Amino acid sequence: MNNRYPIGQFHCPHEIQAKDIQMWIREISTLPSRLNALTVSLDECKLTKTYRENSWNVRQLIHHIADSHLIGYTRMKLALTEENPVVKTYEESEWVKLTDYDLSVTISLQLLESLHERWAYFLKNLSTTQLQRTYQYPDGSQMRIEQSIALYAWHGNHHFAHIQLALHN
Repeated sequence: MNNRYPIGQFHCPHEIQAKDIQMWIREISTLPSRLNALTVSLDECKLTKTYRENSWNVRQLIHHIADSHLIGYTRMKLALTEENPVVKTYEESEWVKLTDYDLSVTISLQLLESLHERWAYFLKNLSTTQLQRTYQYPDGSQMRIEQSIALYAWHGNHHFAHIQLALHN
Protein backbone atom coordinates (compact mmCIF):
# COMPACT_ATOMS: atom_id res chain seq x y z
CA MET A 1 0.00 0.00 0.00
CA ASN A 2 1.19 3.50 -0.84
CA ASN A 3 1.04 5.60 2.34
CA ARG A 4 1.04 8.83 0.35
CA TYR A 5 -1.97 7.77 -1.75
CA PRO A 6 -3.62 4.98 0.26
CA ILE A 7 -6.74 4.96 -1.94
CA GLY A 8 -4.83 5.78 -5.13
CA GLN A 9 -4.34 9.10 -6.85
CA PHE A 10 -7.38 11.06 -7.99
CA HIS A 11 -8.80 9.85 -11.26
CA CYS A 12 -12.02 11.25 -12.64
CA PRO A 13 -13.85 9.07 -15.18
CA HIS A 14 -14.09 10.61 -18.63
CA GLU A 15 -17.78 9.79 -18.83
CA ILE A 16 -19.53 10.77 -15.61
CA GLN A 17 -22.86 9.09 -14.93
CA ALA A 18 -25.65 10.25 -12.62
CA LYS A 19 -24.97 7.22 -10.38
CA ASP A 20 -21.33 8.37 -9.99
CA ILE A 21 -22.44 11.82 -8.90
CA GLN A 22 -24.96 10.34 -6.44
CA MET A 23 -22.23 8.11 -4.95
CA TRP A 24 -19.80 11.03 -4.61
CA ILE A 25 -22.46 13.19 -2.96
CA ARG A 26 -23.13 10.36 -0.47
CA GLU A 27 -19.40 10.20 0.29
CA ILE A 28 -19.31 13.97 0.84
CA SER A 29 -22.45 13.77 2.96
CA THR A 30 -21.17 10.97 5.21
CA LEU A 31 -17.59 12.18 5.67
CA PRO A 32 -18.28 14.20 8.86
CA SER A 33 -19.97 11.28 10.64
CA ARG A 34 -17.22 8.90 9.52
CA LEU A 35 -14.56 11.34 10.79
CA ASN A 36 -16.42 11.80 14.08
CA ALA A 37 -16.66 8.04 14.62
CA LEU A 38 -12.96 7.61 13.86
CA THR A 39 -11.73 10.45 16.07
CA VAL A 40 -14.28 10.79 18.88
CA SER A 41 -12.12 9.30 21.61
CA LEU A 42 -8.67 10.42 20.52
CA ASP A 43 -6.32 11.80 23.12
CA GLU A 44 -3.57 14.34 22.52
CA CYS A 45 -1.01 11.63 21.80
CA LYS A 46 -3.13 10.11 19.02
CA LEU A 47 -3.94 13.51 17.51
CA THR A 48 -0.21 14.04 16.96
CA LYS A 49 0.32 10.72 15.17
CA THR A 50 1.33 10.80 11.51
CA TYR A 51 0.73 8.33 8.68
CA ARG A 52 4.30 8.54 7.37
CA GLU A 53 7.51 10.37 8.19
CA ASN A 54 7.23 14.15 7.75
CA SER A 55 3.50 14.02 7.07
CA TRP A 56 0.72 16.01 8.67
CA ASN A 57 -0.63 14.67 11.93
CA VAL A 58 -4.24 13.72 12.62
CA ARG A 59 -5.11 17.17 14.02
CA GLN A 60 -3.62 18.93 10.99
CA LEU A 61 -5.42 16.59 8.59
CA ILE A 62 -8.81 17.31 10.14
CA HIS A 63 -8.26 21.08 10.04
CA HIS A 64 -6.96 20.80 6.47
CA ILE A 65 -10.06 18.91 5.33
CA ALA A 66 -12.26 21.68 6.75
CA ASP A 67 -10.24 24.40 5.02
CA SER A 68 -10.08 22.57 1.71
CA HIS A 69 -13.76 21.72 1.64
CA LEU A 70 -14.78 25.28 2.45
CA ILE A 71 -12.77 26.32 -0.59
CA GLY A 72 -14.30 23.56 -2.72
CA TYR A 73 -17.84 24.57 -1.79
CA THR A 74 -17.03 28.20 -2.58
CA ARG A 75 -15.49 27.30 -5.95
CA MET A 76 -18.64 25.46 -6.97
CA LYS A 77 -20.85 28.36 -5.99
CA LEU A 78 -18.62 30.75 -7.92
CA ALA A 79 -18.91 28.49 -10.98
CA LEU A 80 -22.70 28.73 -10.76
CA THR A 81 -22.83 32.49 -10.35
CA GLU A 82 -20.01 33.66 -12.62
CA GLU A 83 -18.90 32.68 -16.10
CA ASN A 84 -15.92 30.31 -15.76
CA PRO A 85 -14.35 32.24 -12.86
CA VAL A 86 -10.65 32.04 -12.10
CA VAL A 87 -10.35 30.61 -8.59
CA LYS A 88 -7.57 31.32 -6.18
CA THR A 89 -5.20 28.58 -5.13
CA TYR A 90 -3.69 28.47 -1.66
CA GLU A 91 -0.53 27.24 0.01
CA GLU A 92 -1.93 24.43 2.12
CA SER A 93 1.54 23.64 3.51
CA GLU A 94 1.62 27.21 4.88
CA TRP A 95 -1.95 27.15 6.15
CA VAL A 96 -1.11 24.12 8.30
CA LYS A 97 1.42 26.30 10.16
CA LEU A 98 -1.17 28.90 11.19
CA THR A 99 -2.32 29.07 14.81
CA ASP A 100 -5.90 27.91 14.17
CA TYR A 101 -4.48 24.45 13.45
CA ASP A 102 -3.69 24.27 17.19
CA LEU A 103 -7.41 24.40 18.06
CA SER A 104 -9.36 21.38 19.15
CA VAL A 105 -10.37 19.16 16.23
CA THR A 106 -13.93 19.45 17.53
CA ILE A 107 -14.10 22.92 15.97
CA SER A 108 -13.32 21.63 12.48
CA LEU A 109 -15.47 18.52 12.93
CA GLN A 110 -18.46 20.74 13.78
CA LEU A 111 -17.66 22.96 10.81
CA LEU A 112 -17.48 19.93 8.52
CA GLU A 113 -20.81 18.61 9.81
CA SER A 114 -22.62 21.85 8.97
CA LEU A 115 -20.73 22.50 5.75
CA HIS A 116 -21.26 19.00 4.37
CA GLU A 117 -24.96 19.00 5.21
CA ARG A 118 -25.36 22.23 3.29
CA TRP A 119 -23.01 21.14 0.50
CA ALA A 120 -24.77 17.80 -0.06
CA TYR A 121 -28.17 19.52 -0.20
CA PHE A 122 -26.78 22.03 -2.68
CA LEU A 123 -25.22 19.32 -4.87
CA LYS A 124 -28.31 17.09 -4.89
CA ASN A 125 -30.31 19.94 -6.36
CA LEU A 126 -28.04 20.83 -9.28
CA SER A 127 -29.36 20.36 -12.79
CA THR A 128 -27.46 18.53 -15.52
CA THR A 129 -26.64 21.90 -17.06
CA GLN A 130 -25.35 23.26 -13.76
CA LEU A 131 -23.11 20.21 -13.28
CA GLN A 132 -21.37 21.21 -16.52
CA ARG A 133 -20.52 24.73 -15.33
CA THR A 134 -16.81 25.36 -14.92
CA TYR A 135 -14.22 27.25 -12.97
CA GLN A 136 -10.60 27.63 -13.88
CA TYR A 137 -7.31 27.67 -12.07
CA PRO A 138 -4.73 30.43 -12.60
CA ASP A 139 -2.79 28.10 -14.95
CA GLY A 140 -5.83 28.04 -17.28
CA SER A 141 -6.93 24.46 -16.57
CA GLN A 142 -10.66 24.09 -16.08
CA MET A 143 -12.82 21.91 -13.89
CA ARG A 144 -16.51 21.17 -14.31
CA ILE A 145 -18.63 21.05 -11.17
CA GLU A 146 -19.28 17.33 -11.73
CA GLN A 147 -15.51 16.74 -11.78
CA SER A 148 -15.10 18.87 -8.68
CA ILE A 149 -17.66 16.71 -6.85
CA ALA A 150 -15.52 13.68 -7.69
CA LEU A 151 -12.37 15.48 -6.56
CA TYR A 152 -13.73 16.50 -3.16
CA ALA A 153 -15.29 13.09 -2.50
CA TRP A 154 -11.87 11.57 -3.26
CA HIS A 155 -10.11 14.23 -1.16
CA GLY A 156 -12.17 13.45 1.91
CA ASN A 157 -11.68 9.71 1.50
CA HIS A 158 -7.96 10.21 0.80
CA HIS A 159 -7.37 12.04 4.08
CA PHE A 160 -9.74 9.75 5.98
CA ALA A 161 -7.45 6.89 4.92
CA HIS A 162 -4.43 8.93 6.08
CA ILE A 163 -6.01 9.31 9.51
CA GLN A 164 -6.73 5.57 9.66
CA LEU A 165 -3.09 4.84 8.78
CA ALA A 166 -1.82 7.28 11.40
CA LEU A 167 -3.97 5.72 14.11
CA HIS A 168 -2.75 2.24 13.24
CA ASN A 169 0.96 3.18 13.13
